[in-house]
Amino acid sequence: MSNLDQSSNSKGGLRVGVQRFGRFLSGMVMPNMGAFIAWGLITAMFIPTGWFPNETLAQLVDPMIKYLLPLLIGYTGGTMVHGQRGGVVGAIMTIGVIVGSDIPMFLGAMIAGPLAAWIIKKFDKSIEGKVKAGFEMLVNNFSAGIIGGILGIIALLGIGPAVEAISKVLSAGVQGLMNLGLLPLVNLIIEPGKVLFLNNAINHGILTPIATDQARELGQSVLYMLESNPGPGLGILLAYCFFGRGMAKSSAPGAVIIHFFGGIHEIYFPYILMRPILILAAIAGGVAGTLTFMLTGAGLVSAPSPGSIIAYFLLTPKGGYLPMLAGVLVAAVVSFLIAAVLLKTGKQKDEDLESASSRMKDMKSQGTVPNAGITANNHREADSASNKASSTVKTDVKKIVFSCDAGMGSSAMGASILRKKMKAEGIDVTVTNTAISDIPPDADVVITQQILTDRARSVAPNAEHISIDNFLKSPEYDALVERLK
Repeated sequence: MSNLDQSSNSKGGLRVGVQRFGRFLSGMVMPNMGAFIAWGLITAMFIPTGWFPNETLAQLVDPMIKYLLPLLIGYTGGTMVHGQRGGVVGAIMTIGVIVGSDIPMFLGAMIAGPLAAWIIKKFDKSIEGKVKAGFEMLVNNFSAGIIGGILGIIALLGIGPAVEAISKVLSAGVQGLMNLGLLPLVNLIIEPGKVLFLNNAINHGILTPIATDQARELGQSVLYMLESNPGPGLGILLAYCFFGRGMAKSSAPGAVIIHFFGGIHEIYFPYILMRPILILAAIAGGVAGTLTFMLTGAGLVSAPSPGSIIAYFLLTPKGGYLPMLAGVLVAAVVSFLIAAVLLKTGKQKDEDLESASSRMKDMKSQGTVPNAGITANNHREADSASNKASSTVKTDVKKIVFSCDAGMGSSAMGASILRKKMKAEGIDVTVTNTAISDIPPDADVVITQQILTDRARSVAPNAEHISIDNFLKSPEYDALVERLK
């Protein structure tokens, strides 16, 4: 292999590794985002500078951020590694991290939860088949209690203080960038990272924990707005509305609504992949928006998820609407102007949106750990097989579930599209979307991307499973509608 090929593989491997790490972090945070938003709304309304100051209700703020949120993250991280048993031991170790620190321990929870679950998983494997009949419950309960207790003490004495020191260093670094007025430069990394699906590692691994600590002290944080700002994507989609061609131009108005109001940012990634130079417009919009946020003192009280303008309005503190809107508007205008120039002056051909969407799907799926049975050598063969419906073909279908890693974003879009098709044909079927780990037991049909189908089957073995390439456009939708008619 040439040096160039080796370099390319090295970069691809690094990107995929970061992508998978980001997905793992996201998997711990996203299922608990409702709790983050609840904390943010309570903070915005009831602290002394909130909309409705109330000393009694404001007592919820500190316990939620110090105990509830880290414990939820630790438990969720544990369940991802070793089910409920891993979640319980992960929560025990997480409480040690919490007590061993004076700051909200989101980073500590992201370490302690999965680590404790991995340790108890290894223990369970080591004693598998060696426990005498009748003693299983005794061994299971006491092993979890003893190992959990030991890990909690280790976390209290060691991991908590260490993570607190790391968090303070990271926070000081971010604060230093803010003091020097260099925070907008972070968008040089964030905007390309979003298109490459590396944003979860940046957002959930670094920005959200630091931002939450800032919000606890100051009542808001601009760091919540760096990755979630809908302005840059809005500007690019509007540029396609006016200056694009073919299907890209005709589909852009609908994408604007999904992106700006629905908060699903990945809808605009294919438009950049069609014309990669447009990443310059996204970067410029992100830098301009962050600079505006800083100059006007904008901030949010909690992490907006999804990154919708509606979420921005709900999580903006009292008196902060004008700065928030200014940053979003400036980002949109800057990205629109640059994207418009690039679309008008560059050599244009009819953009292949479907091809770009397929490339985006491939990039996204690279960050998903496939089932062990699918390797690089037989991936094409597995894809071909998974295109077919599973051996279980349901005739009486009452519930159809779209599923992806987080249960939001792409699966939500697919569910919305199929729901409209079903309604137009007068078919009375429930169509919903969930994370793979939360597929309900009464699901009759489960629709996933090919790379995730085996995982979905393991969660819902009795359902019919349909694999698709693209949630936005798939012939399987029409085939399913026709069948259920």
